[in-house]
Amino acid sequence: MVSERQKMEAGDWYCCIDDELHALRMEARRACHAHGTMPPDTRGNMAPELAAILGHAGEGAIIEAPFHCAYGINIRLGAQVYLNSGCAFIDTGQIEVGDGAMFGPGVHIYCADHHHDPALRKQGLERAIPVHIGANVWVGGGARILPGIRVGDDAIIGAGSVVAKDVPPGARVVGNPARVLP
Repeated sequence: MVSERQKMEAGDWYCCIDDELHALRMEARRACHAHGTMPPDTRGNMAPELAAILGHAGEGAIIEAPFHCAYGINIRLGAQVYLNSGCAFIDTGQIEVGDGAMFGPGVHIYCADHHHDPALRKQGLERAIPVHIGANVWVGGGARILPGIRVGDDAIIGAGSVVAKDVPPGARVVGNPARVLP
């Protein structure tokens, strides 16, 4: 029998109302809480509890508090990645962030795609669609990146933008929905 977690990891429709997934979310909440309540003079760039649940955090990656993630296990941060305060990663699917990427405050990345049929959505059905952020990307404060998006290396996403389409390498996008600037 295939578990809901296995369905989630495969990108299939799964029920998020599940004991195993709930336990993983609670572990992530505890880790984010520990990170958010670290004394300011603590050595290191993140609480050990948060570092332990992340899929990968490259050398020099910094996550400012507060930070929220759904699971943590699906987040892969490259070297020298910087996440400013208030970022939230809903990592039902893989979120990959390339080396040197920088995020302003309050950036959200969403992998969860809830079912479009109201009756199935009410039952907790969703699917996880990965997000990929390239190297040396700058994401302005308050931007939202939707499920399945790929952002190419060296791109810039303007503050407050809602990214609903892939962003080519080196492009600058702004607005809601985000559009490529000439």
